[in-house]
Amino acid sequence: MKEYTDLTTLRFILFEILDFEEVLAQNRFEDHDTESVNMFIDSVKDFSDKELYPYFREMDESPAHYKDGEIIVHSQVRETIKKAAELGLIAAAFDYDDGGLQLPHTLVNAVYWIQECANNHLPNYYGLTQAAANLITHFGNNTLRENYVSQMLSGKWTGTMCLTEPQAGSSLSDIRTTAYPEGEHYQIRGQKIFISGGDFQGAENVIHLLLARIEGAPAGVKGISLFVVPKKRPVQGEELTGNDVNTIGDFQKMGQKGYCTTHLSFGDNEDCRGWLVGEPHQGLKYMFMMMNEARIAVGRGAAAISMAAYRAALSYAKERPQGRSLGDSGKKNPEEQQVLIIKHPDVKRMLLQQKAITEASLCLVLLSAKYQDLSRVHPDPEERKRYGRLLDLLTPVTKTYPAEKGTEAVSQALQVFGGYGYCNDFIIQQYYRDIRIFSIYEGTTGIQSLDLLGRKVIMDEGKAVKELFLLVEKSSEKATEHADLAPYAGKLREASELCGKVIAYLTGFAREGKHERFLADATVFMKFFGIYVSSWLWLEMGMKAQQALDSDSTVYSKAFYRGKVLSMKYFYKYELPAMTSLAETLFHTDTTTLNDLDEEL
Repeated sequence: MKEYTDLTTLRFILFEILDFEEVLAQNRFEDHDTESVNMFIDSVKDFSDKELYPYFREMDESPAHYKDGEIIVHSQVRETIKKAAELGLIAAAFDYDDGGLQLPHTLVNAVYWIQECANNHLPNYYGLTQAAANLITHFGNNTLRENYVSQMLSGKWTGTMCLTEPQAGSSLSDIRTTAYPEGEHYQIRGQKIFISGGDFQGAENVIHLLLARIEGAPAGVKGISLFVVPKKRPVQGEELTGNDVNTIGDFQKMGQKGYCTTHLSFGDNEDCRGWLVGEPHQGLKYMFMMMNEARIAVGRGAAAISMAAYRAALSYAKERPQGRSLGDSGKKNPEEQQVLIIKHPDVKRMLLQQKAITEASLCLVLLSAKYQDLSRVHPDPEERKRYGRLLDLLTPVTKTYPAEKGTEAVSQALQVFGGYGYCNDFIIQQYYRDIRIFSIYEGTTGIQSLDLLGRKVIMDEGKAVKELFLLVEKSSEKATEHADLAPYAGKLREASELCGKVIAYLTGFAREGKHERFLADATVFMKFFGIYVSSWLWLEMGMKAQQALDSDSTVYSKAFYRGKVLSMKYFYKYELPAMTSLAETLFHTDTTTLNDLDEEL
């Protein structure tokens, strides 16, 4: 059994913490039950064992690279895409009418997490294809759906999202790629950079979901439209012809080397055709559906890497002898045998930190996916809106907390290995390099933080935050019923009170029109809020585990439940107190970062 993941914790979070049966009870998912869900999870684990994990280090050692006008990738890329499609992983969440399995997004995220624990390079190729096809399904006309979706869901064609340009970066209002009307299609001219899976050897066709300005469109984001731009365009039946989409280079990266990142040029020979998706000038609105789902996927990928790194560190700590116990005497006896490093308190602290961050991250990702499902299929329209607000609020946190704290967790995993962790002999250094990009993917931490504080916290006059506070209070009330958990419930209530004060203080600047001051410390607020949300999730996990211990439950082992309670206690001792110091920073009156520091820095 490959030890890169933890299916027991996955099932515990799905069924015990998030009540996944509530999602399965919705009409859309009536064909699925707990048994079929567990069978699907097991089949994906088996697929990951055979098709993903064995190639993880190989893909790092033989990176994707540009040569003679194309991107050379590991031979397993095409093989895995094919087998993933056969397993239904690309079409998993799609309607039956589109050839899908009509599975909940909660489950889809769960099984993608398993794959990304095994190999965080390969699933991106078909995960992005799924997201691009989903966008066409939602906003494309019948012709676009007929021409592209089935080929993408079958794994025959792959998909991308093309946003970033050399001169614009994250500032999409500054993109210059232009679409010129020409009958039923448009001529596309421009360049895109940092395009994940943008092209690779052996890909029969790559379908780009591309943002561009129609000639004469308004400036800024209001003038952006969305287009389907295939590498090869369909002519008749299954016949394809080149579409003047050219790969002009790639980006060699410190991590995720097996996942190609390309520089594309469109229309060098003035023969690149694109087809408008939806209405003109609505492209960014459409793309945000794909971007928001991608942000949850980024958080999921980071949660997966931190889990794999934790499992590697845990295994190493249980087999590596070094040093001796101090015992009550405070002196080491050199005559005694060396102890395993897991016996040392500081190593236990590092492992608990990794476990606490990793499992909170997974819980946050799956909670957001559950809200995504219920915001779309719940029969009560008011409940759909409520779940939608909570999803909007948590999306930037779901992307950021696993990425930022996951990097910290993987760093601690490397520390457990000591000097060996820094060497290529062990896989941990690859996890450390791979996870670093996740705080940059799909909008940097700074951008996510501006979105959280500047948009999501204040939307609908703070309604989503108030609804989150109510959920947290319900958890605190339930925990108070258990004598052992009452102190932790009290700490969480104090955290809620502090969170409310910080939000009231910061939003006061927005009401006064001092918007730069309001958002100057948005990233500090993101750290603060991420710890708050994770504290809530850990109280839920600790409470459920304690209830299982009290009732002598045999669903999972006693050691498993004790591990959850200990992780909760760790989080409340070592992680939650950071909210106080972060609040001190947020309340501070100093405005250094608002000064002009061109010469001072």
